[in-house]
Amino acid sequence: MDVPSVTDSNPAATESTDWNREPADEADGRGGSPGRVSRRDALGLGLVGGAVATVVMTAFRIPITDSLPPTAEFWARFVGNGEPTDYPLVALVLHLCYGMGAGAAFGAVFVPRTSGSDAREEWQGTALATGYAMLLSVFGTRVMLERVLGLDLDPDERWIFHVSHAIYGLTLGAWLGSNVPDR
Repeated sequence: MDVPSVTDSNPAATESTDWNREPADEADGRGGSPGRVSRRDALGLGLVGGAVATVVMTAFRIPITDSLPPTAEFWARFVGNGEPTDYPLVALVLHLCYGMGAGAAFGAVFVPRTSGSDAREEWQGTALATGYAMLLSVFGTRVMLERVLGLDLDPDERWIFHVSHAIYGLTLGAWLGSNVPDR
């Protein structure tokens, strides 16, 4: 005796349970629904935007401070056995990874919620990403630098740290706002 399966009587039961996938859109062939960017694409956009923003931030910061990012201190203290200046490449790569991760997190939250004109997406993304970057900067100084690494920045060092993070946010937001696919 054949017993009908649940999927025979319930077509919805055959649909994918992958919550991160968007339904296929025949019109654009990209697998996303019209007017939406998939979470995976948003993460990818944020990852690339974070890389771009980190490079811009680092290019601003290094000539002014004449020092490596704080990731050099982190690596020297917790992983390596030398001075922070012994790890320039590792410090820059680790800093890039942090920036890419922060960009991916922002992209995952911001990109799927964008809508409207390109100009609006750019200014909205820039404003939100700058606020996000300033929160990261405060977290960086208060938690990572002061508590974890035991560093006490001079006022001018603290100022440049915050300005460089503002540059990160401006770059991330403008990049994301101008690179979200048309709806």
